[in-house]
Parts: sequence; C-alpha cells; structure tokens
Amino acid sequence: MDAGHTAVLGFLAGATILLGLPLGRVRAPRPGTRLALNAFAVGVLLFLLWDVLVHAWEPVDTALGALRDGEVGLGPVLGFGLLFLSGLACGLLALAWWERRLGATPRRRSRAPGPGAMAYDEATHGIWAWSAGRRLALLIAIGIGLHNFAEGLAIGASAARGEIALATLLVIGFALHNATEGFGIVAPLAADDERPGWGWLLLLGLIGGGPTLLGTLVGHQFSADTVSVLFLTLAAGSILYVIVQLLGLAARSPLRTPLYLGLLCGLAAGFVTDMIVTAGGA
Repeated sequence: MDAGHTAVLGFLAGATILLGLPLGRVRAPRPGTRLALNAFAVGVLLFLLWDVLVHAWEPVDTALGALRDGEVGLGPVLGFGLLFLSGLACGLLALAWWERRLGATPRRRSRAPGPGAMAYDEATHGIWAWSAGRRLALLIAIGIGLHNFAEGLAIGASAARGEIALATLLVIGFALHNATEGFGIVAPLAADDERPGWGWLLLLGLIGGGPTLLGTLVGHQFSADTVSVLFLTLAAGSILYVIVQLLGLAARSPLRTPLYLGLLCGLAAGFVTDMIVTAGGA
C-alpha cells in the first residue's frame, strides 16, 4: 500500500476523536453529573494506561525471553528497560513541571504606569488565563496524542508490509478507541462556566487525533521498537499524571455513586472496543 492510501487510513483512525468533542459544550451544573463525566474520563484513561503499558513492555519481555534462551546478551534488556523507565519518567515529570509553570503567576515586567495603562490584576492573558478545566483538557489531549502516534506507527508498519487486512482492522479498532477518547478529553470542561468555542474543541481534536496520521506516515517509512516504546511510555507518563489530577478533583466531592458509575462506564467503553478489535483478529 502506498503512502497516500496509508495516510487515508491514519486520517480515518484519528478523525473519530472529533465525535466526542461536542460534549465539551454541554453544561453540567449538577455536581453529580460533573463528577460522573470526570470519572468517565478517568475510566477511559485508566484503560489507556493499562493498554499503553502492556504494549510498551512487549519489547522488554521479548528481550528477556531471548536472554533466557541464550539468544542475546544483557544489552537489549537493559536498553529497552532504560528506555521504558526514561520515557515514563519524562512523560510524567514533564507535564508536572509544565502544570506547575501554568499554575505559577507570570512575572510582571516592571514598567512605569502611564496614561491608559492597566493594572496587572485587571488583565491576565494567554495560557495563564485558562480555567483549570481547560488546562486539564489540554493535558489529556497531549497524552492521548502521544498514545495515538504509537497507534499510527502500528497502522503504517502493517500497511508497508502489505498486511492490508491487519491494517484495516487496526484502523477500525483505533477509530472506536478514539471516539471514546474524545469524551475523555472534554469531560473536565463540563464544570467550566464558559462554554468552549468550536475552534478550541477542534484544536484539542487536532492535538489528540492528529498524531495518528503523523504516526501512520512515519510507520510506513520505517518501523522500530525503540520509537514505539518511547512514544508509548511518554504517553503512559502523561496519562498517569492526568489521572492523578482528575482523581484529586473527584476526591473533594462527598458523592461516591456517580464517581464509581462513571469509572465503570469509562473502563467498560475502553475494554469493549478492545474486545471488538481482538474479536476481529487484530
């Protein structure tokens, strides 16, 4: 399959993330509804974390098996193991650092007040003016985008090897996954007082789903376990960070039934789509 047809597959797999984004414009004033939506996002992300770590560990497990059978030395095991831990640490700590930067007060340039000058407290601008919900939505989109890049690598590699049936099944499965991921991205926006614009939602969709197409094009040119492990572990670290943030918000609520129901539904959505892919033979 040529690069053009492969790009179409990547686009179809990533574009379904847009299906869940309109939920971000739905207002959820009731605390129970907001909690359930956030818990649904946590459920989806928990499934993604499990799925990402399982696939990222496969090269390490393969290297360990080869070492046990005497086929390779200790080098591949140490190499993949260090890459696994490094990617996980970078994904987790980089977002922690960035979120701390976002939460910090931007430094003010000293300037003499003049006619028409506004006090610093009267106007905040840029990323520091975003609500906590928008920041979390952006962080979720980044983590999912890293995960989807690795999914694109799998699609592109299958298409390049001529495994059209497998590539098609991967597209169908990833498309179903991405549809649920869209809900997970915008769930934190339900508590915001101001509804997000369509442009903002499309930007989140581009960050979360666009890497699928990019990964497909890269995977069509070459396939390497090291690249896959790197992006999967970066995604795992960032997803883990967001899960901690969302659970911290949920812990402040005295309600528990919406939390558990949302978690269950989010996990079910992830595993049901994975079952569909597995049943198809992918």
